[in-house]
Amino acid sequence: MELDVHSLHPLEIRVLRHVSLGEDITNTRLMEELDYQTGHCNQAFSWLSAKSFIEETKREVSTWYEITDFGKKQSEIGTPAERIFALLKEDGPKTLPQLSELLSLEKSETGSAFGQLSKAKVCAMQEGNKAAVVSDSLPQQFLIGSGVLKKGLSGLLSEQDLSGEELAYMKKNSKKRGAANSPFKVIEREDITYRLTELGNQAKKALLEKHITGEELGSVTPAMLSSGSWKSGSFRPYSLNTPSARLIPGRRNPYGAYLQWVKDKLISLGFEEFDGPLVENEFWNGDALFMPQFHSARDIHDVYYIKNPSHARKIEEPYLSQVAKTHENGWNTGSRGWRYSFDHEFTRRQVMRSQGTVLSAKTLPKAKIPGKYFGVARCFRYDQVDATHGADFYQTEGIVLGEDVNLKTLLGLLKMFAEEVAGAEEVKYVPGYFPFTEPSIEVHIKHPVLGWFELGGSGIFRPEVTKAMGVDVPVLAWGLGIDRMALMHLGLNDLRELFSPDIESVRLRRSK
Repeated sequence: MELDVHSLHPLEIRVLRHVSLGEDITNTRLMEELDYQTGHCNQAFSWLSAKSFIEETKREVSTWYEITDFGKKQSEIGTPAERIFALLKEDGPKTLPQLSELLSLEKSETGSAFGQLSKAKVCAMQEGNKAAVVSDSLPQQFLIGSGVLKKGLSGLLSEQDLSGEELAYMKKNSKKRGAANSPFKVIEREDITYRLTELGNQAKKALLEKHITGEELGSVTPAMLSSGSWKSGSFRPYSLNTPSARLIPGRRNPYGAYLQWVKDKLISLGFEEFDGPLVENEFWNGDALFMPQFHSARDIHDVYYIKNPSHARKIEEPYLSQVAKTHENGWNTGSRGWRYSFDHEFTRRQVMRSQGTVLSAKTLPKAKIPGKYFGVARCFRYDQVDATHGADFYQTEGIVLGEDVNLKTLLGLLKMFAEEVAGAEEVKYVPGYFPFTEPSIEVHIKHPVLGWFELGGSGIFRPEVTKAMGVDVPVLAWGLGIDRMALMHLGLNDLRELFSPDIESVRLRRSK
């Protein structure tokens, strides 16, 4: 059977013509002898292997170490252990917090470095919990790190470049991933060796017989037309039966386009957009909304906690004091509060934002009166994922402030969202309960396949929320699931389709 060598890519042709049976073929060889880039080598090997023209004969994994920005900084100013030793030797005993502050180190870095110095009997803790130097010089083990850091500045280091002591240091101070706070990053490389097969050798002979070099021209450029060099060139053959390339014009993601459409609609109605971070503290996520700290919704099953840093440094005043008093005794809101002792440690705890109403609470102190505000907020809650629920979701959140706003105004806004934004034909409003609104209303819409489901909640903020933020006029508030509105608007039956990895499905879906 004659091999169709005309269909080979120039990268493949040049490799086949260059190598012989029994010779090792590696990335390094092709880069040196054919001036290939790493990507060229990988493409050629992939295509030739698929055609059985080459076969893998050896695979070796090698470990390399690359210095990080963190390591470069340590190389300039010294390791934490070196800096602590130098400071204590020059300025005398210091507490660990003082060392952290003076050297701009994280508490964990200070503790770890002092622990190493203490273990090596270079430093010790003295009276008043103060660290002090008890040795005149640093042992060799601490100087090894400086030497390795200097080596790392010259480029990648292999295990063969390091002595036994240096390699031991490297293994303790390098990470494969998340190396932002590590001096070195571990890089593992696979070096694969290939050899030409008998079939590949036949393809090589066919290329030589047909005088195919891999240098044939694939297209005519303006420069070639201008110089006339195309006249003496040799062109690659073309098959008229080859299907043309598929044209895929760019198109916005349907759900992304829908979110932007909702924003544009609200802005056209005079609303101002607000936004905020995904990580919030318990104060804004619940306390500022008059949600008691013992409320069941604030349990670990509904909120994701942040591990590090676990707590915010401080909460803005006077809002912290006013909210705390409102929870404890009602402050000057006319309420009796929740009658418990407000936990100032709990309120600083960091969580993933669980509701968009956080943004409304943070907007109240700086809001104009009268004023209209909205946001599209990504929220996170522990939930069973199904057709109408997700572990993370988007809400459209908003507030309207003014002397003349009332429940009728709120119902008009909810009607707009349900009918115009979601496109629902059947809508109902039912009484609801939220710790921060009174009265409270839930909006339900009917999906043609999924049936009735809740779109979200709304109401008029209680004085316990508004007065603690310095606002003394009625405030309408709503938090509606924009993912669920998109189900109706885009004609879908499952929330998960909004985030489908099936690109063809996404391309076919269009916003109405």
